Amino acid sequence: MTPQIHLHVLASGSKGNAAVVEGPAGSVLIDDGIARRTLLARASELGVNMDDVRAVLLTHEHTDHVSGLPVFANHFDGPLFATAGTISARERLSQLPFEVINHTDALELCGMHVTVFPTSHDVADPVGFRFATTDENGELADALGYCTDTGVLTDEAGQALTGCRVLALESNHDERMLATGPYPGYLKQRIHGRQGHLSNAQAADALQDLVTNETEVIVGMHLSHENNRPSVAVRTLAAAVGAEATNETFTEARTPDGHLTVCVSAQDAPLSVW
Repeated sequence: MTPQIHLHVLASGSKGNAAVVEGPAGSVLIDDGIARRTLLARASELGVNMDDVRAVLLTHEHTDHVSGLPVFANHFDGPLFATAGTISARERLSQLPFEVINHTDALELCGMHVTVFPTSHDVADPVGFRFATTDENGELADALGYCTDTGVLTDEAGQALTGCRVLALESNHDERMLATGPYPGYLKQRIHGRQGHLSNAQAADALQDLVTNETEVIVGMHLSHENNRPSVAVRTLAAAVGAEATNETFTEARTPDGHLTVCVSAQDAPLSVW
């Protein structure tokens, strides 16, 4: 695929989430769970112009995904998109001028065809997104899949995420670390449940179906600070696709032919994928 869509992860984790998907005709902000000052500082660090953001998409209503949105919206005149369940779940969201989307919808934003699909999380109506462009013949030119905060991959998610050049997929926790860690039992069950978060192993298993010859970058998303480590996540994901470490810390891996790279996002270290 010819790169036409780029991912800029400004924050990813339980303390705040925000990402910018840059397309041929502007950018889309996915979630905003960090302070405006932090958002702008991290965008600047990556060379991302937030004035190019034309729309905002929300995955769900948890605080770490929406806490910064009311302030951001005060400085933004583009459309805000979320499901009806997400909008009504928080009073501050219901006061914003959202356009309602369903998890079967498709949008045209910033020169990209955006497919909405359902995820599985303990909230009202969560979703993920696939962004795609086509060439002059109408053939697929580039695609990016974005899916976090889900305990399982729905059938629709699997279809949308298959064959993306860039795959941003939740890899929240190491199952052994979660089981032996300090969290109370009810929280461990929630995280590992069908409406919780994908583990490293679950994400790795999913790669067997999602990765095709078109896939060039896998980004592990929403890593738990308490129950995961970048090296643990990368090692697990890399093993699923035959990738080998490119550094001593095992925070990045690549297949021997150099075609496919595995990396992870972080809570406090912005990341760009071109």
